[in-house]
Formats: sequence, C-alpha cells, structure tokens
Amino acid sequence: MIGLASDHAGFALKKHVKEYLDEKGFEYKDYGTNSEESCDYPDYGHALAKGIEAGECEKGIAICGSGEGISMTLNKHQGIRAALCWKPEIAHLARQHNDANVLVMPGRFITNEEADAIMNEYLQTPFEGGRHARRVAKIPAK
Repeated sequence: MIGLASDHAGFALKKHVKEYLDEKGFEYKDYGTNSEESCDYPDYGHALAKGIEAGECEKGIAICGSGEGISMTLNKHQGIRAALCWKPEIAHLARQHNDANVLVMPGRFITNEEADAIMNEYLQTPFEGGRHARRVAKIPAK
C-alpha cells in the first residue's frame, strides 16, 4: 500500500500519480487534498506520515509546489525518511542508500513524464543495506 498526499499545487500531479499506480497495479490510499483549492501542505503531510507510522501504508508519495514544504513536514516524524526527488537518479540513490520511505516530488517543476521516470526508479530500487543501514539507523533523534 502506498500513501499519497498533496496540497493544491501538487493536486494535478497527484491525479497523474494515481493513474500511473493504477496502470502498474499498485494499491494506494489518498490522504488528501482533494482539489486545487488553496490549502496547507502540513495537514496532508502529517496525515500521510501518521498513516505510515500506523502501518496503513508501507511507502508514500507526496507532492507540493516545490516539494520542500511537504518534505519538511514529513521529516518531522521519526519514522519517516522523505526524499525530495526531481530526477530519477536522485530517487534511485534515495532508495538504495537512504531507504527513503516517502518519495516527494515538486509538482510545479516536473512533467508527468519526468514523474513517471522518477516513480519507476523509486518503486523498483531496493535498499542496499550494509554500510548504509548503519547510517540510516543514526537518523532518528534520540
């Protein structure tokens, strides 16, 4: 299960993400928003993070205009490793080296085709573990 979240600036790309996930056979849960009406990205970022923490979703995809605000919100949660990705190579490394559990994309700065390539890398790349596992284990604040 993949959790989805966006604000108004990411809503159009989130609609495309749903089509992509449907085509690839992935199940998802949408934590909002549900329109292009102005809203606050933290409301939806926190909802997605709580859904992952509660085990409702294994991974997430989140979108706001720049990707920055929703990424900052998600990363306030101890169990979340949200990675802002605007190129497939970054998504690949975010999964391989950082075990990112939320892909964040900048809705105002990438095309649907770029988003597809980014999601392909994110969803197909496994976590490498090894030395990276030690580093990832040090991320949560104690």
